[in-house]
Amino acid sequence: MLVLLPPSETKAAGGDGAPLALDALSFPELNATRERLGRTLTTLGRNPRRAAEVLGLGRTQTHELEHNVHLLDAPTMPAIDRYTGVLYESLDVARLRRAERARADTRLAVGSALFGLVRAGDPIPAYRLSGGTKLPRVGSLGSLWKPRLGPVLAQVADQELVVDLRSGAYRSLAPVSDAVTVRVLTERADGTRGVVSHFNKAWKGRLARLLASSSTDCATVDDVLRVASRGGLRVEQVGELAIDVVTDEH
Repeated sequence: MLVLLPPSETKAAGGDGAPLALDALSFPELNATRERLGRTLTTLGRNPRRAAEVLGLGRTQTHELEHNVHLLDAPTMPAIDRYTGVLYESLDVARLRRAERARADTRLAVGSALFGLVRAGDPIPAYRLSGGTKLPRVGSLGSLWKPRLGPVLAQVADQELVVDLRSGAYRSLAPVSDAVTVRVLTERADGTRGVVSHFNKAWKGRLARLLASSSTDCATVDDVLRVASRGGLRVEQVGELAIDVVTDEH
């Protein structure tokens, strides 16, 4: 099973790994595109005003441009530790036991605007690039990644179950037609339900933690439902490859 996570805008700083080496990343068939995007970002970062405009950064965020300028010489850390934010706080890999972390490293991957797809243990630097960005001389990232990343994900899906927890912007970079998808719904006191927005990432992080650390390597939707239910989540199958996580309104 591969649990496909969205990236986060926020990244942990620093790291103790060697600078970025594309050959150290999974899915080497993506390296030519990774290299092109890396060169584009480092060049763009040397023009702070233009870079902030292209990347959609406000005045309080311009310090993040330094990540792109030093993309090739900054220290790295495992991708699963680099990304931060609500989903990753709920995933909380730092508190997994050794065997659970080993399973998580093989089952978790992140859909990245810069790297396309990286596994949990792949060493990456901090960077700033969002899935909806249009880069000079590159254009939309969707048009760039879809013909390159799409076949890679399709090959993975042919070999194992994919649970796609990516947000819409990152799913559009390269959809996986036969992946399990997940919605988070809240059930109100009157029995009606609505899509959760604020806590959506937190609940997906909890589901990812259960799937990544379980002794069961899920091969079917039924397996996913069982693991999630055993972990205390209320889950329902709503389509052949669609699952709802249902929460109570607070």
